[in-house]
Amino acid sequence: MQTGQTNVVAMALFAIFIALSLVITWVAARRTRSTQDFYAAGRSITALQNGFALAGDYMSAASFLGIAGLVALSGFDGLIYSIGFLVGWPVVVCLIAEPLRNLGKFTFSDVVAFRLRQTPVRVASAAGSLAVVAFYLIAQMVGAGNLIRLLFGLQYETAVVIVGLVMLAYVLFGGMIATTWVQIVKAVLLLSGAFMLALMVLMKFSFNPLALFEEATRQYGVGVLAPGRFVSDPIDGISLGLALMFGTAGLPHILMRFYTVPDARTARVSVAYATAIIGAFYLLTFILGFGAMVLVGQTAIRAVDAGGNMAAPLLAEAVGGQAFLGFISAVAFATILAVVAGLTLAGAAALSHDIYVHVFRGGKAGEKEELKVARGATVLLAILSIVLGIAFKGQNVAYMVGLAFAIAASANFPALALSIFWRPFTTRGAQASILFGTISTLLLIYLSPTIQMDLLKHSTAYFPYRNPGLFTIPMSFLVGIAVSLIAPEAAAHEGFARLEHQIHVGEEE
Repeated sequence: MQTGQTNVVAMALFAIFIALSLVITWVAARRTRSTQDFYAAGRSITALQNGFALAGDYMSAASFLGIAGLVALSGFDGLIYSIGFLVGWPVVVCLIAEPLRNLGKFTFSDVVAFRLRQTPVRVASAAGSLAVVAFYLIAQMVGAGNLIRLLFGLQYETAVVIVGLVMLAYVLFGGMIATTWVQIVKAVLLLSGAFMLALMVLMKFSFNPLALFEEATRQYGVGVLAPGRFVSDPIDGISLGLALMFGTAGLPHILMRFYTVPDARTARVSVAYATAIIGAFYLLTFILGFGAMVLVGQTAIRAVDAGGNMAAPLLAEAVGGQAFLGFISAVAFATILAVVAGLTLAGAAALSHDIYVHVFRGGKAGEKEELKVARGATVLLAILSIVLGIAFKGQNVAYMVGLAFAIAASANFPALALSIFWRPFTTRGAQASILFGTISTLLLIYLSPTIQMDLLKHSTAYFPYRNPGLFTIPMSFLVGIAVSLIAPEAAAHEGFARLEHQIHVGEEE
């Protein structure tokens, strides 16, 4: 196809979704009067609503555009992301959901700092959260820029700016209430769109998936159904798997969602709903990827975007023409906007609630003051997302999200798990674990082939693996444990009994 053709259906659907999201924002803005409304939607979200919102927050551009593209270009290996993204949810439901809801208020830092000294822990955890948010934002903005460039012929940079500004409008005014309902609408749209697209692909093969895979092997050889084309190194494969599994339990924008429900049981049930929705969606990405490989072709996919991110929209055009391309593109655009909103809200909470209120103001800032700072932080993060989206043009979005998961698994998850389940954990241990996890992961990513060879065009890389999780996750745990044992903290040890009590009975109103 030719990029930049005017697609009237896509423009109309884009306009409808933006109009709908702005109406939701207007309604939400009238209900957003306190910090609890802005960060946690007044704790009024039901289990089913939160399940859809969690799925909406989680099924990002990486899920829809990135994984379909990886499968289309790499075959079987692209599914490592589908499986990895899904298997993180049992960790969340078994270890994290209930303690998080009972111990925290707005951010996961509330939990880590529950029995520790507030200032050092919150500074470190905010740094970890912002690093995760930054990498996740890159993926969404890259996907958005490519999508709008494909449809409207706008320059990539212009498209990224448009997405940043639209997202800013409904986070700035609607907060978590608007973000939650936009996530719910987006989850329904995404599931419906992916199901329709998969159905139309299977129609071409008499509803027989085996016939689709046989055609893929006929065109590209049996290697497309075997591992090793994308992740050829077993250490890289294990490293990526660990990052995706444990990273889910360290994503700040996902963890924030547990504060929007009234109690811990609702949090747990909402994860069950989210897992079912996400699982159904990832089964469909298998069909979409191989469908794009066979019906569009790898050469045509690479010609539009080297990272393969436009495989799903191109497949939509191949099976349903310009009108269906418009619908699927609008769904993808809704996906990106909704996830960027959730990420921005999590970043704003880290800057305002953790840094400004608890570090600079010693926990004594008024609600109006905190709300004002949160909105200022939202503007800063919107500008950051635009700059990062432009800087990382051309990267596969699923891969970029994989790096965000590596930071979340190394920086946030070890400190979160140790603070909840290990009595001797101390303030210095938390600080060391989070900072080591964040800095070591960022350093190894910088030294990896992704930055050294793909971006900087060097012939070799200092660190041979593209995914650092296998090294940074265990080391973060070890650093946290070692520092805690070297420098014990009596108050943190004594506070563990209070933490255990609140995990089981919830916060006393």
